[in-house]
Amino acid sequence: MPAVPASPHPGLVGGVDADACIGGESHVMTTFETGIIPRFTTIDGVRIRYAESGPAAVDAILLSPWPETVYAFDQVWPELAGRAHLVAVDPPGFGGSEGREDLLNPKALGDFIIRIADEFGLEHPHLVGPDIGTSAALFAAAAAPGRFASVVVGSGGAAVPITVTGPLQDWVFATDLQPYRDIGGAAIVDAALDTISGYTPPPAVRADYIAGYAGDRFADTIPYAQSYQQWLPVLADLLPGITTPVRVIAGRDDQVVPPVNATYLADRLPYGRADLVDGAGHFVWEERPDEYAALVTEWWRR
Repeated sequence: MPAVPASPHPGLVGGVDADACIGGESHVMTTFETGIIPRFTTIDGVRIRYAESGPAAVDAILLSPWPETVYAFDQVWPELAGRAHLVAVDPPGFGGSEGREDLLNPKALGDFIIRIADEFGLEHPHLVGPDIGTSAALFAAAAAPGRFASVVVGSGGAAVPITVTGPLQDWVFATDLQPYRDIGGAAIVDAALDTISGYTPPPAVRADYIAGYAGDRFADTIPYAQSYQQWLPVLADLLPGITTPVRVIAGRDDQVVPPVNATYLADRLPYGRADLVDGAGHFVWEERPDEYAALVTEWWRR
């Protein structure tokens, strides 16, 4: 496949290359636990950061949640990679990937997911899209019936009318993004990461998250969430026609995207179900990694 590897800096294992930066070369890091190594490829003229595991009988695409990066899957990577060939991707404009304004909505990202599958030669992959990936993954499944073996989503806005709270509600309905530019992405992401319950991202992972949205980059991604006002009603009409099996995994204690978003989807998808994880908040993939991985891989085996 056409790809440009990001060569790890000697001795960088467990650390971050301070000379690498978003917008030029992204942070290049690997972890002792998982061996996640970011690489780059260009899809439809957009430079995309991804990480890939070894070969397996089945394939899976993982979409990074907001405001994190491919390292969001650090804890679940070994279990998932033991079951499938993984391609984890920072969506366009998020994390270490280059952005393009026309891709900052769930419908466009859904179409782009299909292009990702094409680019990597994945004929019938599973698709895992937490957080912002929820609506995009469902648009992809609607646009390409039968292309994806299964879909796992959750922790993302989906209900109509829009039902999100706290800062996400502020971002969705903001009329002026300048205050967020003034605060700066690093401070916003730092505050968001402090809400992860029972887990502290390793310093190098946290640094990668922050670097992915530093400066204006976080504010530049807010229009994606704002596009929910236009695109979630469209998605609602498509849900009954999605025949791909969809599992919705969400934290029962999510204070940003209430569980009603999960049950809303499960009630409307003909082959959908919702699993609310006790004791987990918004970042369920990091707060309850063992349970999250078990639910994902169980869905893959069905």
